[in-house]
Amino acid sequence: MNNIIVTNRKALRDYSAIESLEAGIQLKGTEIKSIRAGGTSLADSFARLEGSEVFLYNMHISPYEFGNIYNTDPLRPRKLLLHKRQIRKLAGEVSTRHLTLIPLKLYFKNGIAKIELALAKGKKQYDKREAIRRRESDRELRRIIKGRQNRG
Repeated sequence: MNNIIVTNRKALRDYSAIESLEAGIQLKGTEIKSIRAGGTSLADSFARLEGSEVFLYNMHISPYEFGNIYNTDPLRPRKLLLHKRQIRKLAGEVSTRHLTLIPLKLYFKNGIAKIELALAKGKKQYDKREAIRRRESDRELRRIIKGRQNRG
């Protein structure tokens, strides 16, 4: 059972996800309690390969209210837990195809915090405009269809 805590809506607007995978997160102190309380944000976060490890940057986990000295820096880099073969594959994809690693969502799986990481390519400005145009036309079509169903 997956309980989604937070999603990165900005990521899918600015990037087109090519492939996604699940990773664990190495947390310290009271960070898990803060995540369970809902004090998390994935806005502007990204992952970077450093040697044979993957780190998540700019993921904000608010300090736990009752945590005192055990609270850590809210924006500290967090190590992602992946298998070596997954890290090697990611390294190859990022270097050869010039892709970016972005987190899509944070969720609990069997009581353990997991993050869905995606290999993504940045969208150009005209791609974003195209997506907005398509979304608005779909919305207009749904509105027309809904209007016809209510009449008949």
